[in-house]
Amino acid sequence: MDPIASNPLLGVALHAVGATFAATCYTPEKRVKGWSWQTYWLTQAFFCWLLLPILGAWLTIPQLATVLSEAPRPAMLQSFLLGAAYGIGGTAFGISIRYIGFSLTYAIAVGLSSVLGTLIPPLVKGNLGATLSKPGAEWIVAGIIIGTLGIAGAGWAGRLKERDLSARQQTGQFSLLTGLLLSLLAGVLSAVYGFALEAGEPIADVATAHGAGVFRGNVVYIFSNTGAFLTTAIYCIYLHARHKTIGELVALPAGQPEASLPVNFLMAAITGLFWYGQFFFYNLGHVRMGAYKFTSWAIHMIMLVLISNLVGVALREWRQCRRLTHQTIALALLVLIAAVLLLTYGNYVGSLAAK
Repeated sequence: MDPIASNPLLGVALHAVGATFAATCYTPEKRVKGWSWQTYWLTQAFFCWLLLPILGAWLTIPQLATVLSEAPRPAMLQSFLLGAAYGIGGTAFGISIRYIGFSLTYAIAVGLSSVLGTLIPPLVKGNLGATLSKPGAEWIVAGIIIGTLGIAGAGWAGRLKERDLSARQQTGQFSLLTGLLLSLLAGVLSAVYGFALEAGEPIADVATAHGAGVFRGNVVYIFSNTGAFLTTAIYCIYLHARHKTIGELVALPAGQPEASLPVNFLMAAITGLFWYGQFFFYNLGHVRMGAYKFTSWAIHMIMLVLISNLVGVALREWRQCRRLTHQTIALALLVLIAAVLLLTYGNYVGSLAAK
């Protein structure tokens, strides 16, 4: 029996906090000057995928050394390797933002990840049919379908935005084809992260036996996130070697008086902290979702698209778009809100039935 009391309403609220961290984690990048992309990405990855997962587990998992010594080795390896695949997706995600902006990247990558990451794990385990036969399942299915439509609507709004900006010759680095391919890759590989967490459940079970409580999932991040750091670091180091930019970590290039090395490190650290914040609160929400825990990924992803588009509005990405574009994104946001409400209600009904 799950020792943690089911509380879907609190779980959804915690997912919202995590999604907010995820949706805003890239905003500090705008303050970074004098660094190449690979310098910034490697630095923030060090914080979010290596340092903070280890620190978070050390602070929240009682007898961490004992837990790690007792945890099954196959679970550690599987979580690490699946996390490494996720790292490739995360890198593609970050590059995609440079070409098609926050909104469209989140819509495509997160939309695909939402569907695959939610339905495939229970399908592979063979319990999807049994799970969806429980009370409240019809609301869950409706929420996933409507959420997918909302994500598609946000993607279409992003496409309209790209056309609007192209018409005004203000596209910057916009490249729809490149961004689309990277977003698709990011979406598929980001869905793998759910498998990395699933593979690490035996490790979390050991942590629970030692009193980890609601923080049990933090021990899994040691493996899933360090796997992501490995593949990210390999790619960034390759870029450093190719462009001879590794020196940016200790001295900024000349001719950029506004650039500041301490500010760059601070912005990268904030990015890493926000990115890790989504994992931290995702786990706190997930353990409280009760009978329909598998919907955590969909809820998190849908909220991420919703909030990221609101961030895009706040950052004025949409300011010079046509009225049709504004109406499209507004409708998509309403649909996404409806999807979250449906998923929340479905989880609430399932929780009541399980008592």
